[in-house]
Amino acid sequence: MVRTPYGAVRGREENGVAAFRGIPYAAPPFGPLRFRPPVPPERWDGTRDAGDFGPTPPKPPYSEAFARYLSDPVIAGDDCLNLNVWTPDPSPSARLPVLVWLHGGALTRGSSAVPVYDGGRFARDGIVFVSINYRLGVEGYGLFPDAPANPGLRDQLAALEWVHRAIGAFGGDPGRVTLAGQSAGAISVGALIAAPQAQGLFRRAVLQSGPPEAFERDKVRRMVRRMANRLKIPATAEAFAGVDRDLLLRTQAEVGRLSSPVLGGPAFGIVVDGDLVPRDPLRALVDADAARGADLLVGWTRDEYRLWLAPGGLVERVDRMGPVALAGAMARCHCGPEVPRGYRALRPEAGTAELVGQMVTDKLLRLPLRQLADARPGTSYVYEFAWPSLRPGLGACHALELGFVFDTGETPESAKLAGDGAPQALADTMHEAWTRFVRTGSPGWEAWDATHPVRVFGETREAGVTGVREIGGTGDAGVGVAGGVREGLGVFDAVARETDGGGATAADGGGEAVGEGAGEPAGGPRTGRGDLPATGEAVAYTAYGLRDRELALWTAAETQAPAPEGPVEATPTRDPAPGKAARRAELRSAVRRLRRAGGIRGR
Repeated sequence: MVRTPYGAVRGREENGVAAFRGIPYAAPPFGPLRFRPPVPPERWDGTRDAGDFGPTPPKPPYSEAFARYLSDPVIAGDDCLNLNVWTPDPSPSARLPVLVWLHGGALTRGSSAVPVYDGGRFARDGIVFVSINYRLGVEGYGLFPDAPANPGLRDQLAALEWVHRAIGAFGGDPGRVTLAGQSAGAISVGALIAAPQAQGLFRRAVLQSGPPEAFERDKVRRMVRRMANRLKIPATAEAFAGVDRDLLLRTQAEVGRLSSPVLGGPAFGIVVDGDLVPRDPLRALVDADAARGADLLVGWTRDEYRLWLAPGGLVERVDRMGPVALAGAMARCHCGPEVPRGYRALRPEAGTAELVGQMVTDKLLRLPLRQLADARPGTSYVYEFAWPSLRPGLGACHALELGFVFDTGETPESAKLAGDGAPQALADTMHEAWTRFVRTGSPGWEAWDATHPVRVFGETREAGVTGVREIGGTGDAGVGVAGGVREGLGVFDAVARETDGGGATAADGGGEAVGEGAGEPAGGPRTGRGDLPATGEAVAYTAYGLRDRELALWTAAETQAPAPEGPVEATPTRDPAPGKAARRAELRSAVRRLRRAGGIRGR
């Protein structure tokens, strides 16, 4: 039994650690509190049972295609602003390091009750682990004229403030808090560590597969307006609060069908609000003094994009589109043809889907994370997760690393992504790196500097190859890493509609996963440092490898003019045309060519 600021809670002893679940950190966000900032919960008398997970925030289910790979339990109830604590020693004298976890799910799905996020292994290793629920979708990130922005982010701040006040009673040290998240959770971490109100509430931060970013306010408003049009109500918080909850969720899912990072489309996201988010979080972290003393651990998976494309069969369709898909990627990433040409030169055997996926991932995810590391040399650590899933077509996709981070690979929910028989040795290594970072601020390899050291987890050696050859890839369903980039939607919307059953995206996908071959080698030999074990596990980390050469293409592209007319491969020497108008013209031309080829239906 532990006393919190609002009353006593009774947990359970499980495998040698104490687990407390479903502890409210804020009042239920419904009735007059709907679409409003969080307020403290009411105090309770006696001892509250904390043996089970609390209610999860309202959210639509994953589509059938994505539910094959991702679990998202639903627990009914209004008291959804709750958190969970795993601790090896629930006594104030323990003063153990604390890890606070923000789940991913595109700010529209997910919860702390996902079995992969069980915090027992972290507690076993001497860390007080906290996971939280926060409002999602339109209730957490809708933008209305009559309500404050970012209520879901404000929920996260309220939970972090609860940790600062209450975690000492659970054996945690409020001065040694690491804030960590994956995908949308990492985007949230980036916004929180840049927020003035959160300074002093954390000491370290982990951003996995999600960059610090803020959406354009107009993009989020369009999402709200589209929902309002379908519901035939004003686009106000007052009107939305009067809509049946299930109907609101169905409408949100319908409007957000094309909101994956590769496909773009309308989406909910964190916006600059002049208060909690006074400016773009990346700029605040790179240019200003926000979180200046914090240690940072940032990472991604090698094939992030495969979870966004493979479940709906989009990999094969994008490959068939060839230059048309590349034209869409150029418009979406605001670049000229020199960028896809560079990727083609670095990956001569890659299909179009791989080129497009890596381009978008690099531009919208890896590049800003590396900017963050560049701004904080000596206190930033970078890694890449490279082990390819045993499930056909997924490679080293988005969210695959989570079962290894949490050391929960034995759960059926982790096996949905990784397959049966994932290597326990890799989980031991990756979990230990996170644990060591939480404890000491160093995960066990060199800090980021001018040589760009990157720890690669799960890379394998090929016989007869000098050094290390890259295998596999990275990803997280529906994460909102697209930022404000809007152009290029026409091509990818068309691809998503080119299905027998209609639609295939990270929010609503159909069809089967692509076939074998996701783990085929891509790129060339990497230069490694360290010992290469006889087991075939890769060198400890690499420097100046393929990833550096890819990301350098974007720096070079900034000094060149944007895209010319015509297919990428067909115009290698043509003078570039000026401005966004050329990119839009290229996109329109690509869509017309695809329609003439009979590749899409509809308008």
